[in-house]
Amino acid sequence: MKLVYSNENNFLVNNVKNLIDAQGISTFIKNEFAQSAVGEISAFDSWPEVWVHNDEDFERAMEISKFSQNSIKGEDWTCQSCSEKNDPSFEICWNCQSGNS
Repeated sequence: MKLVYSNENNFLVNNVKNLIDAQGISTFIKNEFAQSAVGEISAFDSWPEVWVHNDEDFERAMEISKFSQNSIKGEDWTCQSCSEKNDPSFEICWNCQSGNS
């Protein structure tokens, strides 16, 4: 087992986990509920972490993690199906799941 990613933000940690899992790589989150222990342990030690079960998957998981952290530049786009405004990082509409075309 190897550590792939850690952040104080649970949303970002779960997002990285989901992206890696979607590629068929088995992961788990360590310290998911440890933030309530801050004061007893270091704040950094309580951050949630994404770990891979299989060491052979580590390099691929790291690539996915790094790619997910790249900022996507561009402009907001409006869905042609439901007219919802979407962030440039979304490839599909968050509201109706239609593609950005």
